[in-house]
Order: sequence, then structure tokens, then C-alpha cells
Amino acid sequence: MITTVKVNTELAKEMGLSEEEFSEIKKLLGREPNVTELGVFSAMWSEHCSYKNSRRLFKLFPTNAKQVLVGAGEENSGIVDIGDGQGVAFKIESHNHPSAVEPFEASATGIGGCVRDIFTTGARPVAVLGSLRFGSMASEKVRFLFKEVIRGLAHYANKAQIAAVGGETYFDESYEGNPLVNAFVVGIVDKKNIVRGVAQGIGNPIYYIGGDTGRDGVGGASFASKEITEESSTSKSAVAIGDPELGKRLRQACLELIEKGLVVGMQDMGAAGLTCSSCETASRSGTGVEIDVSLIPQREKGMTPYEILLSESQERMLAILKIGKENEALAILKKWRINAVKVGKVTNDKMMRVKEKGVVVCEVPADALTKKAPLYTRQTKKPAYLEDTQKLNYKSVKEPDDCNKVILKLLDSPNIASKESAYKNFTFVDKDDVMVGAGSDAAIIKVKGTKKALAISVDCNGRYCYLDPYNGAMMAVAEAARNVTCAGGRPLGLTDGLNFGNPMKPENYWQFEKCIEGLSAAGKALDIPVISGNVSFYNENPKGPIDPTPLIGIVGLIKDASLAVTQNFKNNGDAIVLLGENTSDLSGSEYLYLVHHMKKGSPQIDIAREKAVQEACLEAIEAGLVNSAHDCSEGGLAVALGESCITNKNKMIGASIKLDGKIRKDAVLFGEAPSRIIVSVGRKNLAALEKIAKKHSIPYSVLGDTGGEKLAIRYGNETAIDISLKTLSDTWRNAIPSRMGK
Repeated sequence: MITTVKVNTELAKEMGLSEEEFSEIKKLLGREPNVTELGVFSAMWSEHCSYKNSRRLFKLFPTNAKQVLVGAGEENSGIVDIGDGQGVAFKIESHNHPSAVEPFEASATGIGGCVRDIFTTGARPVAVLGSLRFGSMASEKVRFLFKEVIRGLAHYANKAQIAAVGGETYFDESYEGNPLVNAFVVGIVDKKNIVRGVAQGIGNPIYYIGGDTGRDGVGGASFASKEITEESSTSKSAVAIGDPELGKRLRQACLELIEKGLVVGMQDMGAAGLTCSSCETASRSGTGVEIDVSLIPQREKGMTPYEILLSESQERMLAILKIGKENEALAILKKWRINAVKVGKVTNDKMMRVKEKGVVVCEVPADALTKKAPLYTRQTKKPAYLEDTQKLNYKSVKEPDDCNKVILKLLDSPNIASKESAYKNFTFVDKDDVMVGAGSDAAIIKVKGTKKALAISVDCNGRYCYLDPYNGAMMAVAEAARNVTCAGGRPLGLTDGLNFGNPMKPENYWQFEKCIEGLSAAGKALDIPVISGNVSFYNENPKGPIDPTPLIGIVGLIKDASLAVTQNFKNNGDAIVLLGENTSDLSGSEYLYLVHHMKKGSPQIDIAREKAVQEACLEAIEAGLVNSAHDCSEGGLAVALGESCITNKNKMIGASIKLDGKIRKDAVLFGEAPSRIIVSVGRKNLAALEKIAKKHSIPYSVLGDTGGEKLAIRYGNETAIDISLKTLSDTWRNAIPSRMGK
């Protein structure tokens, strides 16, 4: 063994390990670790890699369903069956802390890492979505972060030639100084080509494939497992640098290796780099791995084994090839101009053994780094703030005198406003894949060679989760599923991006636990299994934690792509129908926050009603009755109607609406009660739609008709809203550019 640094409890603590964890490491090894081994444990036992503060709760998730081919926790990405011998792989991955420090590079590598998790399974990436959170746009720093994150995401997606098809972006003071940058990538795989991250076949060669290893990103996993401080907010050494053009060639080469049956197992060198890919592939297989770091291509001089093992340099893969197939594999890699080096072999002793020029520098049982990582259940405490925030006194909420001003204020809110100015940066579009890109409730991707398509959405309102973590998480699942349903898709599975504060603080962990419970309850009720995900803790800044933000990505199957639906009205003279019902609840609404400066209320959802509304909508779409469908969410009914009028800039169609006066005006117009979908149908199809609504026992009401050049809403006997489509469109489309100085 080689060691030149004194290993003790103090060093372990500097590396993010507790005294108890250091003692456990010594027990597992039967001796003291050397500095390289301690670094390996530090990375693999970090929250970012081990989920030590969250994994116990994952047993609550619904994970089993007949369509699940690769389930949650089995691999880096889950896979669900879409028929015809194909599956869809998808996953959310966060890159939050690095994006606060180096937003362009970090957001780019955030996509890159998630893309590699997808094609490692044998799936061809067909779409990427971004789920982003920033502080107030009044801040110059926030505007800079927003611009650079978008620029980084677009740079990687465009250069790597993967279509960016949507996502969502919110702005709230709780994310000040700690933005959330989550990438959601979807790929399609032939079931016969699915590859696992395993090191099987004793004696099979282990190959390092891709870019050279540098010092960028060393300690990245540990950096992501603690709070951002004034000092760490400028720590750029923990941020890896991506190369999207190399990433594209690497993807093409790896997919060809897989399709030609040359690969036993493969894994991306993501968080914790070579360490993670080595020990995890061995642990999954019950085998061992032996590698020599002196063989690893290095772009910097004098790199130590510690640095090589923990580097998070991008565009690198670990591949276990079949004996006798190496020359064929190397020829493919050479064709794509991808560097490949044999660095080791699969062994039968269950050890992760690392040598440097033949001398052992690290020797650790693979399971000690993975399956035997510590698991904790942290203390919980209901936050005191809920006692006040969940009480909403409607007498203190004055109804507006001018609802025209309110809807324009809402359409001008960065949370609701059009994100066209951001996603126009994403210039690569594969027209053979993309039917509907950003701008509707869900993206729609064709499944080549079939009449099917995928509907994809990602969603979460952190404000709801701040006010009621359990119901807020349920509402996030419901809305993501509702978006998929509005496109004509039946949800197949979900991936979660769980973004929370420091789990060591009881109030934060209570929020996390309740969100997990709510997510699980909604998944079970809606029959949507959790197939993959990511946890990002320690999202705090000196002012406090972020709002709890459990992002939900859902992929659904559209059986007949010709029946797919978007949110914009299509024809003059169609009937506008509400599936579901309006309520008097204003909890957590953008209206309450913007107009009355209140972050209050207790958001509620009837998940059985939600399921029935979605089933009715999907049945109507599959019957060919529906011309447009749009869910009611941020901004409420009035905003949803306005968006349906103006989403298609080239064919804006107005609406004339009549609402009864039974519910207070601002609640019916701007309340954000869930389980509501606005559809437009030809008048001749109204009876068939009503029959479907009655079959599913859901509320159903005809609101009015499409047509004209304005949005006109009558409330009882008064005109509540009467605004030209041009005014609505200009306000909605110019809100973000005007703040960015464009």
C-alpha cells in the first residue's frame, strides 16, 4: 500500500465523513484506510452518491408495474415497455451547486451526464427537458444565472444534437443564491439491446472509453453534499467541463458497440468518476474489478491515484467488453475517433482493487462502498411557520376592482409568462422525432416505425410544497400526469428530482418525508410507478433553505399519434368545456402572491377526482372528440383560457366565456384548484363528451365558444375580463425579454 498523508479522524471530517463513519470504515476494512481509500469512501458515502439520508424512505414508492423493464434503483436509468419490442429510458439529474458557481459549464455538464445515463442502457436519446429554479428576476445576479444556465443547456443540446423539447422555469426568492438546474432526458431502446451496468464474466477486459482525465470536478460529489457558503460559492475547482461534440461521438460509438453485442456491461463515469463506475458495476454483479490508474489517459501531469479515481472529467465511460471481441470493438471506437484503453479486468474476489504501475494503492470490498454505505433516519419537526401560513383569512383578501389588470399582471409574471425567448436558443430539432416541442402542456416525440408517440412533461410548484409538503407533492405528480394526459398520453412511469435543504435540520427533513409520502400516494392512486430519480440535499444559502421542490418527470404513451392534442384553440365556433370544477380556494396561487403579497393557504387535492378527470379526458381524446386540451394550473382558469387563445402566435383564436356568480370572482378566475382541464370540441361532439364525463362521474360544464379577437369573460351579469388577444400575447411574450433587457 502507498500512503503519504496521515489518515485520522480530523482528515475524515475534512472529507465530509463523521467520526462514526470513519470508525465503520476501519471495521469494514479491518484496518485503517490510506488517503486514497478514505477519499473513495468520502465520495461513495456522500449523500450525492449513497443517498444515505433518503434511501430508507424509498420503500414507500410504488415501483412495480407490468410495463417496468428496469426499475428504480436497479440501474442509472429506469426503463418502461412501450410495446413492439421497445422500451423508453428516462431520468432526471440535478446539477444545482455547480450551477451556482459556474452556470454555463455546470448546466452543460448536467445535460451531458444525464444523456450518458440514458445511452449507457442502450437507449438512443430523443429528448431533453430542463426544470429550473432561480431567485427573483429583479436581481442582476439572478438574470445572469438564468442567461448563463440557458446558454449552457442550449450549447450542449445543440452541439450534441439532442432536441430540447420543453420543461419549466420558476422564480422565487427562496432559490436566491441556490438555483436548481435539473435535466430530464428520454431515450428509446430496443428491448434486445438493453445493457446493464454490470462487471460480469471473470477475466473479461475493462476498458476506459472517452476523453482524458483531468483534475476538473475532483471532489464534486462531496461539494454537492453540503450547503453553499460564501466561500464555496466561488469554488470552481469542483465543476467539471463538458465537451458536447466528443459526447455526441461517444454516444454514437457506445450505441454501436451495444447494438453489435460487444458489451457485457457499461457505466458512465459521473459523480465520483472512475470510483463510482468501478465499484458499482462490481457490486451489482457480485464480482470484483482490478484496474491500474497509470493506464488511464491523463491530460494533466503528476496526477495522483486519488485525483484520477475521483476526477469528474466528462465524456468518459467504463465498459466491460466480451473476451475475443476487443478488436472489433476497438475498430468501432477508432471509426468514431474515441480513445479507448484496456485498464483492467473482472475478478472473482468482490474487491475494488486499484493499482498504480502494478502497486496496490486502493483495495476495498465493492459492497462496502455501495450496499454497506450508512443509512440514516433523521429527526423530523413540523416547521413552525405552517401554523400561520396555512391559515388564509379571505376577509383580508380584497377582490380586485379590475380583473383585466390582474390577468395582465399574471401573464407578465415570469412564472407564467412565455419562455419562448429562452427556448429559442435550442436550435437543434430532429423533425423525424419531434412532433410538438416546447410551448404546450407536454412535448410529443414520435416513436419511429410505429404510429405511436411519447408525451413528456416535468412539473412541480414549490410554493404548494412549502405550504403543504404532502399535498404539494401529490399535486406535482397530478399536474405532470395531467399535462401528459392533455396531449393524449397515458402515463407509464415517473422519475423524480428531489431538491431539498439540509437534511440535518429537522424541519427540512420533515418536509422531505412528507413530500415522499405525498409523491408515493399520488403514484399509487394514479397507477404511475417510480422508475428512477435523484436526490439533491443541502440546497440552502445563507438566508435559508429553498422551498421543497420534488420535481416530477412523466412519460406517457400516445397510442395513435394522429390523435395527439395541443393546448391552443384550433377552430372558430368550437365549444369550450371544463372537465372538473372550480372552487373558492386561492391557496398558494400566483394571484395571491403577486396581487396580495401572500404566500399562504393550504393547497388541497382529491386524487380520486384527479384520476377520473384524466381518464375522461384521455378517453375523449382517443375517441377523436377533442381539438385542444389544456390544464388549469398557475394563474387559474382565466390564464389557462388566455394561453389557449394565444399559444399559437400565427393563429390566435379568441373566446367568449360565461361563468355563474356562485363562487367569489377572483377565486373562480385566478384560483389554482387542481383536477381541471379545459377542452375545445366541435359542437356536434358535445353530447359524446358529456356522455364520457357522466361515465367517469366528473363535473362537466360548457363555458362558452371559441372565436373573435379577444378574451371576453362574463361573471354573472358583469364583464370581468375583456382584452384583445394582441394585448394578452404581447404581455405574455414580452415579460421575460423586457426583464432581460432585450
